[in-house]
Amino acid sequence: MPVLSRLLAHDAWTTRQLLLLAQPLTDAQLDQSFDLGLGTLRATFRHVIRNMEAWTDLMNGAPIRPDGDATIDGLLHRLDVVAPQLAACATGLAQAGRLDDRWIDPAETPPVERTFGGTIAHVITHSMHHRAQLLFMLRRLGVPNVPEGDVLSWEAHQQDSAKTPPPGA
Repeated sequence: MPVLSRLLAHDAWTTRQLLLLAQPLTDAQLDQSFDLGLGTLRATFRHVIRNMEAWTDLMNGAPIRPDGDATIDGLLHRLDVVAPQLAACATGLAQAGRLDDRWIDPAETPPVERTFGGTIAHVITHSMHHRAQLLFMLRRLGVPNVPEGDVLSWEAHQQDSAKTPPPGA
């Protein structure tokens, strides 16, 4: 698997796992204030997914989609929509040899020139930065089985999943 595909798959899968861990939490827990980053689980999850959406839309030359549902189920749905869109955009640009090509980011005033590769790297590292904050918040709330969230743990899980026969097989 190419490194870019590996990083994008890890990014989406790990964000999904943290959202699943947050599903049983109450609104009060999701909105509990922490002296860290954006301050709450919900705001941080929303920020991670919103950035994936906005950068994907911008790189595709599309208008930025409206902000969506910020419930955990809504965020899971939004992640399930945007993760494959981001992966298709990023891998398509890589396969076309366009990662060093420049594009104009119209969301800035004045518009800013960026490379596709730099933007893709930003999205992935931005998500990881905020996932570290999410890991901390989940642990502080006493959520059990919070993963480390690293690429090697994701890879081991993928390998274990490939070895496990489907139910009823």
